[in-house]
Amino acid sequence: MDMRSQSYEAEQIQVLEGLEAVRRRPSMYIGSTDSKGLHQLFNEVVDNSIDEAMQGRCDTILVTIHKDGSMTVTDNGGGIPVGVHPKTGKSAVETVLTRLHAGGKFGGEGSGYKVSGGLHGVGVACVNALSEWLVVEVKRNGKLHRQEYRRGKPIRDLEVIGEVSDTGTAINFKPDPDIFETTDFNSDTIAYRLREMAFLNKGIKLDFYDERSERSHSYQYEGGIVSFVEHLNRNKGVLHKDVVYLEGEADDCYVEVAIQYTDGYVENIYTFANNINTQEGGTHLSGFRAALTRTFNDYARRNKILRDNEENLSGEDVREGCTAVISVKIPEPQFEGQTKTKLGNSDVRGMVESIVSESLGTYLEEHPADAKRIIEKAIAAARAREAARKARELTRRKSALEVSSLPGKLADCSWTDASLCELFLVEGDSAGGSAKQGRDRRFQAIMPLRGKILNVEKARLDRMLANNEIRAMITAFGTGIGEEFDIEKTRYGKVIIMTDADVDGAHIRTLLLTFFFRYMRPLIEQGYVYVALPPLYGVKKGQTYHYAYDEEELEELLGRIGRQGVTLQRYKGLGEMNPEQLWETTMNPETRTILQLRLEDAIEADEVFSTLMGEKVEPRREFIEAHAKEVEYLDL
Repeated sequence: MDMRSQSYEAEQIQVLEGLEAVRRRPSMYIGSTDSKGLHQLFNEVVDNSIDEAMQGRCDTILVTIHKDGSMTVTDNGGGIPVGVHPKTGKSAVETVLTRLHAGGKFGGEGSGYKVSGGLHGVGVACVNALSEWLVVEVKRNGKLHRQEYRRGKPIRDLEVIGEVSDTGTAINFKPDPDIFETTDFNSDTIAYRLREMAFLNKGIKLDFYDERSERSHSYQYEGGIVSFVEHLNRNKGVLHKDVVYLEGEADDCYVEVAIQYTDGYVENIYTFANNINTQEGGTHLSGFRAALTRTFNDYARRNKILRDNEENLSGEDVREGCTAVISVKIPEPQFEGQTKTKLGNSDVRGMVESIVSESLGTYLEEHPADAKRIIEKAIAAARAREAARKARELTRRKSALEVSSLPGKLADCSWTDASLCELFLVEGDSAGGSAKQGRDRRFQAIMPLRGKILNVEKARLDRMLANNEIRAMITAFGTGIGEEFDIEKTRYGKVIIMTDADVDGAHIRTLLLTFFFRYMRPLIEQGYVYVALPPLYGVKKGQTYHYAYDEEELEELLGRIGRQGVTLQRYKGLGEMNPEQLWETTMNPETRTILQLRLEDAIEADEVFSTLMGEKVEPRREFIEAHAKEVEYLDL
């Protein structure tokens, strides 16, 4: 095509009116149109109710998932204003629901909100645009007002349908199936977020009811983020009984921090800005880390716990085993991106650092026994860090061209474009041998794992890096681990766990996922980790092989091909398959089934890993008893 022949005139400039831009490019506004984007709709609506609570105008919020798949968020706040907006000539309700960047959160001192999470002003308008229908009801000025919308467009003007004595807003919306890959709200995701917000807003009551399953929860915590940390550590051994609570205010910014150390080896620090979970951290996290490191070092020097000839503790040492929640509430938050995962306000770092340094220093002076236990743990971590540094050097590849630096057990692929390459982590040398023979050598790499890797939940970094299997994986991935992890350096676009369909295989898979979650979390967060689903049954009839992945599929298969003259084999392990069978059933991208692992809620995932892989037996037994009936892949 001759590009010079293509004209470009004024009439070709597209102007998208109202919410049309949101429907045309939904991912620009809510991040994606998958399950994560779907639940962002819920976040946008409930954040508005939480903003009302932060102004002191609301103390109860109810979220209901209806049988038809719609959701209603109801609060007893002040209600969206119902008067006619002077610029739009429409009611304020319609203006908020149909105009981007329309809301009460832009005007600073004179606005309706001193603090809010709805910085961009596109939240509820986006929800309206991306819903098949939306109904808003507002209680205000003694009247009940109602308005309906279809795909972002009002059906009629705002009307009064009754009289009321209270105030509040209810938004009922049904996500548009033309937009979203799925419109099925996940009860767990909703419940976790509501519990999180109840922790962050002490005293606020958040109720949840799912009509589909009749599941209900009510969350209310007078202890706020102290209760949050107690909840996070409930299945862990703690170094000090009471949670350290620090708070302070400066320049209209309110800072709350809750800290408790465990006897574990992994830090778990969660940050929030105006109730938004800033999963990528930001300036509030930087300020906290700097204050924590300096304050503990100063105390250790002053009290001779660190000798003059000893180096200062690093931040990594001081944070080992630290569980903390940092919550800041600021008038004008600057988030990176519409999905608000990182805080960018530069002045917040200094405020957090100052408040934490002063308050934590006072706490340590008043609790010398707790301070000594924490610092002695950090000193032990520092000693282990040096051993880990030496071990870590063995896992680094100096350049992508030095093939000799890769572990000997790895059968690498020939392609160098990471996005096209896959690494199979295979249980045992027997299955590894079949996989190496059956694979497509161009883009499939094989690493056999001998036995069970170390449970990293119960081991410090130096011991973990002394484990041959773990060290080989780190070297093969090329990303580094922990704070050094860099997803851009990954050598494979897919990491596929391929283990036997038995108890040992399930245990190996869990150990691998624990390692990824604790030290390579972005691999899971960004969708690099998969689980292979090999068939449970091989069925031969005549010269033809058929495969079934579970009992139900086997029965369907036998009903289709008949049971006469059939040879049935139940595979106990991958090693029982020859290379051709393994390729056809489990490795061929055209015919295989693999599950992509996603991390919907990091806090809940942390609790699960701590429960299942930690030291305490009783919480693990309770978890298994509570969730046994929910297992979908029992043979996995």
